[in-house]
Amino acid sequence: MEKVDGIGGLFFRAKDPKALANWYETHLGINPAPTTMEMIPWTSGEGVTVFAPFDHNTDYFPADRQVMFNFRVRDLDKMLAQLKDAKIEISHEHDMEGVGRFARIHDPEGNPIELWEPSA
Repeated sequence: MEKVDGIGGLFFRAKDPKALANWYETHLGINPAPTTMEMIPWTSGEGVTVFAPFDHNTDYFPADRQVMFNFRVRDLDKMLAQLKDAKIEISHEHDMEGVGRFARIHDPEGNPIELWEPSA
């Protein structure tokens, strides 16, 4: 069976797409989608990607949101320090034995973002 190689993009609606793309670039290092041949797209590192439909009644992320982004990070402590310096609220910090460490933030439009440092 032929399989996909990974995520080719995350597409979602935004009230102010340009400002939101700028926020992701500034705080998470995600380059905006290229609109010219000179722009460099974001390239994620090789690693685990979890594709997980959740039950429609889940309380794992807010009920008024259809999606939650999960981004792998190499050093969660450094990422959280950087976000705290930018006055971005951090919640849901926890460890899952054998899986890794997690923390949650929200973008300026309220989309939940889970940051994950996988176990070594």
